Formats: sequence, structure tokens, C-alpha cells
Amino acid sequence: MAWSRDGSALIVTADQNGRRPVFRIEPVDGSVAQLTFDDYAYTNVVAAPDGVLYALRSSYAAPPHPVRIDPDGAVTELPCVDLPRLPGTLSDIEATSTDGTRVRSWLVLPDGDAQAPLLLWIHGGPLSSWNCWSWRWNPWLLAARGYAVLLPDPGLSTGYGHDLLQRGWGAWGGAPFDDLMAATDAACAHPRVDADRTAAMGGSFGGYMANWVAGHTDRFDAIVTHASLWALDQFGATTDSSYYWLREMTPEMAQANSPHNYVAQIGTPMLVIHGDKDYRVPIGEALRLWYELLTRSRLPAADDGSSAHQFLYFPSENHWVLTPQHAKIWYQVVTAFLSRHVLGEDVEPPEALG
Repeated sequence: MAWSRDGSALIVTADQNGRRPVFRIEPVDGSVAQLTFDDYAYTNVVAAPDGVLYALRSSYAAPPHPVRIDPDGAVTELPCVDLPRLPGTLSDIEATSTDGTRVRSWLVLPDGDAQAPLLLWIHGGPLSSWNCWSWRWNPWLLAARGYAVLLPDPGLSTGYGHDLLQRGWGAWGGAPFDDLMAATDAACAHPRVDADRTAAMGGSFGGYMANWVAGHTDRFDAIVTHASLWALDQFGATTDSSYYWLREMTPEMAQANSPHNYVAQIGTPMLVIHGDKDYRVPIGEALRLWYELLTRSRLPAADDGSSAHQFLYFPSENHWVLTPQHAKIWYQVVTAFLSRHVLGEDVEPPEALG
């Protein structure tokens, strides 16, 4: 949020339909006017004289770059370093959930004409939206390896009105799961997508949903779960945001929506990733998930200790895995795991792991 230079209006950004436009709010009567109408997400808005605004904008088609926004809404890109060429294309895709709700997604397709295996990538939050560039969570690294990447906004996503938030509130395993499956069905119907080779991945709430997906469908060949919620009966009182989550997670909600109750139904190989210094989703979630996968899933550990499941542990990382060399290892391990189970290629883990 920022005040206009003359102090007469409040300038804000807000998620909207997979984008994040700039809006002008008049304090006198509360009226709202949308100022930008392109396919970008705006941040760092600064007001200049004469109604001019400067900001950064990005999308999954371009990393952040500076722009000027004139009072008439014209947007001018400002001098900047050359933006990278992307290894594919980006498009909108829509699906209809089980109750008729519209579910919108971004679909990243790799270069070429061949069919591509699909990776369902579930956002965190849960109150969030896939609408802006991230160097850390970047679908183009997977597209460069030949994957189609689906970035859906299911129930609990922002930018689609209160009803989409409410349909998943207190029922994480309900409508959001239905929405994700509907979005996946729509992506699998695309002529460029190979519906017989699919995987799912997510972090934080996205990791929760990856765990929930693992216990409720066998449609995916592999699942990657990062910094994920597993046992809601223990999570709410141990996270650093317990004051918030204990309002959302009543004992009844935790019991009905906890993925750990469905571990015996998991028959998909899972890669568990967690940082020891994660206080948002404490490491105990991953340790319990790992133990229960090895002892109670449909793919338990063999007598020699080997398992189709894998665990990548970062002793010094937090919820996000921010150190550049660790982020590199993260992607190397993830792509090796996906290659093994989705592509049928035996790729060795990075040498840095020892």
C-alpha cells in the first residue's frame, strides 16, 4: 500500500484471477478503480508527482522488472537488464470442480511439439495464488527438463473472491483436493500433456496437499512433499504460528483433515524434504511422516532398509531452503527422483550429498 503523492488516494495491489493489478482507493467514498489490466503481478509501488506510479512487475512469463504507470493506465517498461528467454510457453487453463466451481491455473509447456509428462505443483499459504515470478519456486527449471507444469489456484486461493476461500476453510482435504484433481484432469486433456506420466509436488500447505493426495489417489507416479504438514494433531501446538492455526484447526478439523490418518493407503513413492530449523512447520512433521511411510504405507522399507521413499534433510535450513547451494541440491534431488519414477531413468543424486 502507498498514498498517492498528493495524499488524496490509497494505491494498493491485490491478487486477482492469477494476476496482481494496481488499484486506487478513494478514502472519501471507498470507491475502487483498477489501474492496470495486463497479465502481471505488481509490487513495490512508489507514487510520483502528477499521478505517475513506478513499480516492479513480474509473472511466470517474466522476472521482476521496473515499469512506469501513467495516470491513463499506460504501462512503460523502463531500462533493465535483458530478461531471460524461457524454455517454453505459458497459458491459462480452466477446469470445473465437482460442485461446478471454476478452477483457474497456469500451464507451463516445454519447447517443442512432443507430449510432456505433467507435474502438478501445489502452492503454499494456503491463502496464496500462483501469480508472480519466484527464483526459488520456478516451473521453468522443470520445463527445461521436458515437463509440463500445472500451477493451479484451488479452494483457499486468493484473488477469486471470498467464496473460494470459504469453500476450503476448515476443510483442507475437501474442496481443495477436488479442485486440484479437476485442474489435473483438464491439464491431462491437453494434447501436449502425457496423461500416463504424472507427478505432484508442493511445499508447506502445498506439501500438506501433496501428502493428502498421496493418501487419496494412486494416479501419480511420484510425489514430492516439502516442509509439509503431516499430523495435524501435533502440528497446531508446535508451529511458531500456533496462535493463528489453533483458530483454524479445531480438534475436529485436525482429525478429519490430517493426512497421517491415510498413510496405509499410500502406494506412491514419496520424496520428503525438510529443514531442521523450520519453525513454521517443525521437523517433527517430516520425521513422523518418514517413519510412518517406512512402517505403515503400502511401500514399506525392505528388510535391508531400502525403500522407494526418500528423505532429503537440511540440518541448517528453515522453511524455505534459501542458501543458493542448497537450493541447487534441492532441484538436483527433486529432478533425479522425478526422473526415476516418472521418466524411468535412473539418475544419480548430486555428488555434494556424499
